[in-house]
Amino acid sequence: MSSVSVEEIPYRLREELKRLDLSIAAAARQAGESSSQRLKDVLSGRQKCPVELLARLETMGVDISYVLSGRINSTATAAAQVVDGAPIAVEASPSPGMAKISLYDVEGAAGAGRSLEGERIEGQLYFPEAQLAALGISPANVAGVKVCGDSMLGTLDDGDWVLVDLANRDPRREGVFLLSVSGERRIKRVQRLAGGALYLISDNEHYKPEMIKPEEMREVEILGRCEIRIGRVS
Repeated sequence: MSSVSVEEIPYRLREELKRLDLSIAAAARQAGESSSQRLKDVLSGRQKCPVELLARLETMGVDISYVLSGRINSTATAAAQVVDGAPIAVEASPSPGMAKISLYDVEGAAGAGRSLEGERIEGQLYFPEAQLAALGISPANVAGVKVCGDSMLGTLDDGDWVLVDLANRDPRREGVFLLSVSGERRIKRVQRLAGGALYLISDNEHYKPEMIKPEEMREVEILGRCEIRIGRVS
């Protein structure tokens, strides 16, 4: 388990309120607070969150285990294959036959650098080794990356985690890939075109496709194929 800093608690609490689509005022009201000031102080890091407030937030659906430890609660997650939505078992603690997968504190759609090596690990999840093997995935070559933004809405939503097979970088097998484009990480559906160009497609129809011409390929690196979606369940 990775070490957890107290300074990260307000950040994760804000994440949980966003997941539940709660404003600070609405969360404070539902938690029985007379005003939103104490919650604002907690979220800004000016005040530690009192135990009784944590308990009330938990009754509202906030994953307190995640807020305090950085580990995603297995009861608050669901995993499925990206390609067809077939369910995949997932646990938050080790057991026989389960492979540990690290979840990296990076955003899939942004962040400098091409490699995930050296990035801070936010947590771990465990997946059946047999299921991963059936998908042709080696646990040694998999990393969990958080999805940022709505460009892949419906396939991968903002705040989801996605398991990326870092050993599968061949765009001839069409699918959803994690790429580095001019140093920026992106998650897109990739098609390889005649002549060596790449077509980057967002599943959200509000985003236009992008063509990477052969002469621009030096700015692009495919980091891996997105295989398993891990969504938070409210």
